[in-house]
Amino acid sequence: MKRRWDAPRTRAIKRWTPGRLTAWSELIFSRFGRLTPEERAWVLRDLTQAQLNELAARWYGRQHDGQREPPGDWRIWLIQAGRGFGKTRAGAEWVSEVARTMPGAQIALVAATIADGQRVMIEGPSGLIAVAREHEAVRWAPGRRELRFANGAVATLYSAEAGEELRGPEHHAAWCDELAKWRRGTAAWDNLMLGMRLGERPRVLVTTTPRTNAVMRRVKAAPGLAETFGRTRDNEHLPASFVEAMLASYGGTRLGRQELDGELLEDVEGALWTRALVEACRVEADAATKPVRVVIGVDPPATSTGDACGIVVAALLRDGKLAVVEDASVEKASPARWAQAFAAAAARWGAERVVAESNMGGEMVVGTLRAALVTLPVTAVHASVGKARRAEPVALAYERGDVVHAGVFERLEDELCGLQIGGGYAGPGRSPDRADACVWALAELLSKKRGGREPGVVRI
Repeated sequence: MKRRWDAPRTRAIKRWTPGRLTAWSELIFSRFGRLTPEERAWVLRDLTQAQLNELAARWYGRQHDGQREPPGDWRIWLIQAGRGFGKTRAGAEWVSEVARTMPGAQIALVAATIADGQRVMIEGPSGLIAVAREHEAVRWAPGRRELRFANGAVATLYSAEAGEELRGPEHHAAWCDELAKWRRGTAAWDNLMLGMRLGERPRVLVTTTPRTNAVMRRVKAAPGLAETFGRTRDNEHLPASFVEAMLASYGGTRLGRQELDGELLEDVEGALWTRALVEACRVEADAATKPVRVVIGVDPPATSTGDACGIVVAALLRDGKLAVVEDASVEKASPARWAQAFAAAAARWGAERVVAESNMGGEMVVGTLRAALVTLPVTAVHASVGKARRAEPVALAYERGDVVHAGVFERLEDELCGLQIGGGYAGPGRSPDRADACVWALAELLSKKRGGREPGVVRI
């Protein structure tokens, strides 16, 4: 006997909000998913063609968390995420819902250019025309740059290149796409926000892959901001092969962290290393498989519960370049543990010397390494001046193209980009332990190449 489809029944609901639609859809999908294949086929045969179309294209209940409108009385919703996250679909569905619930609404669509907006926001595979429901016809008038909804709502397309066009028009809602591409963005943004004065609660949605520019800073500093962050890999509907290929090619690089992980990577003011400089020196990991000489820099922590122990392996290559080949640093490690981590790295690379910062006590560092049966020569160094002075010669070597990174060392590179001219540090964490270890190792190799000693260092 066929099992009866126990479809959930609605109660008297005055208004179907996105939250209610999502909860209701999830309930239906959950019950449908518990049916056997035969029972599902029976249910599907009973649906009309319109219901089948709705089931196939259903948004509510299938969107992931990063595509759901945040709660609260926000004024600006920023979706800052990697490519393929679903930003465009989220934007188109949000605008459609605004139009659906607000007959006669005036909506602004702002893209880097008119062509970009029409290609992505209006006519794209996840654009407004594509997500429109069958019974809610929309009509695009390219000459007027207007998308008209059946209930009288109108979405007008603007270009950030012509920001003055936004001076004057008033809107209930706005969708701004790819701020990273807005070359003259501040004028467009300011004029848009000054016109957000229709209705009781005008709101703006911004969808973008992050890149530092003036308008992005303006948005980040705006009051009433709600932020959603996401990565390419968070979208379960993307082909696994695509995600794996992208991560293999770009994972951990500046491009990958920006375009896949949705991170906003800014250069620190007065930084000795910039993101572009680090990227320019990157080579494949197998480029350093046969080094001439290997040195390991160690920046030990004062306590086992404090900072990380920086352990960075650097090598002199056959072509005369220096290479960072491994970041073996360990977090919150006891002396015995970080000494063992060092010993393992030394064995992997056949290191011939360790250079260890001894500001916390040279004998302690040497004793800890000896206790771990490390028999390599230990050069204990003491920084006689600030971090900037000892890092500057190494940074100059990067500028000259004398240093490469054989692989991706995300946390080390973040710290390097936080070291500032004049001795400041504006990177992650309290102390640049990995960066210091890297500087010590490279400075040792540089000094041997020059036949001198690095500035700001006293050998013990």
